[in-house]
Amino acid sequence: MKSFYRWEFFLLLIFIVEIGIFGWLSPGFLNVNNLLFSMNDFMFISIAAIPMTLVIISGGIDVSIGSIMGLCSIILGVSWSHGVNVWLAVLIAISSGLAAGLLNGLIILYSRVQPLVVTLGSMFLFSGLALVISGGSKASGYEGISGFPDTFVQLGNGSFIGIPNPLWFLIGMTAVFCTLLHFTKYGRSVYLVGINSKAAFYSGLRIKWISLSTYILSGLGGGLGGILLTSYFSSARADLGSEAVLPVITAVVLGGTSIIGGKGSIAGTVIASIVIGFMQYGLQMIGLTSEQASIVIGAMLIISVMARQSSYQKVIQWFRQSKTDSSDPTYKGEMR
Repeated sequence: MKSFYRWEFFLLLIFIVEIGIFGWLSPGFLNVNNLLFSMNDFMFISIAAIPMTLVIISGGIDVSIGSIMGLCSIILGVSWSHGVNVWLAVLIAISSGLAAGLLNGLIILYSRVQPLVVTLGSMFLFSGLALVISGGSKASGYEGISGFPDTFVQLGNGSFIGIPNPLWFLIGMTAVFCTLLHFTKYGRSVYLVGINSKAAFYSGLRIKWISLSTYILSGLGGGLGGILLTSYFSSARADLGSEAVLPVITAVVLGGTSIIGGKGSIAGTVIASIVIGFMQYGLQMIGLTSEQASIVIGAMLIISVMARQSSYQKVIQWFRQSKTDSSDPTYKGEMR
């Protein structure tokens, strides 16, 4: 019964209600193939949000994630257009994402400046660098670099046994990061650093390395998100992912991760990102514009986070208290 008290269960209920409402409003919404392949539209959010969960649990934040996506995308495109094998170009792009995350982590650790300020600055740094590389390669601002091999394009558009490739990618990342965060000493260390970094230090943990590693992983998430977007659009552009930062952080926070650190889960982040993605898809299917959809999603997120912080906890406490009282043989209830 413990799982029924978890925030993740509440998110699953929201997801089921959401699917039911949109299925009632638009019967075509419940087409399984449409649902599966519509996930390609927002998989890059889920993939970037998973490593971001570790950053926020450890007490940090990384708002440069969208710029890292654009930087990795254009590096991939420029490398490939200069004759590098496309899969080697993918590795170069991933390495660039890791390097960007490493740079963020090193500046935060050794400058002692707030992570929000540092990554806000690096957001402009990476975005500007991507534009310089794009301009130097004379890539079109709208179309970017296109004409990628079909094998690469299928990475973001193909499927295996009827399941879209990006969804397989998400399943794999979820399994790896769930194991890393919830079943290893490293994961427990990330939680402890977020709860109390001084206690973690006096416990002998290498808190600098743990914090640095979370930013490196966040850079990896940005790099993978940028590669997936490039494959999905079959185009490498410097501005890919430029609007991803808020959806990524929202998915993490809505998934139950405390913005001040020390609490959160990979499962919550993944479910929240899917809830947000299908909300956008459903609102578009019933005819709302993207601006109108943003209003609805913003309201939903505020209500959900408020419920997470207050009413939901009270409801859970009331439910637990009721079960305790009813199991107590001396409890006589309100009807006596």
